Amino acid sequence: MHIETHLALHRIRVAELRAEADEHRLATAARRPRRPQSLRTRLGWALVEVGLRLAAAPRTAGAVA
Repeated sequence: MHIETHLALHRIRVAELRAEADEHRLATAARRPRRPQSLRTRLGWALVEVGLRLAAAPRTAGAVA
């Protein structure tokens, strides 16, 4: 098969696959409405963030008595 023909077929197939992916993405989004995060989820992520900040805090040399 000639290289130009081969590339043209690939470009057509890529366009088809992208169109299918867009359709699937839109159909999935339409079926599953986004719901607000629960208080439990938000609190959990807030605790994770606090823990990461504490773990990454620069340590200072403390005075030893």
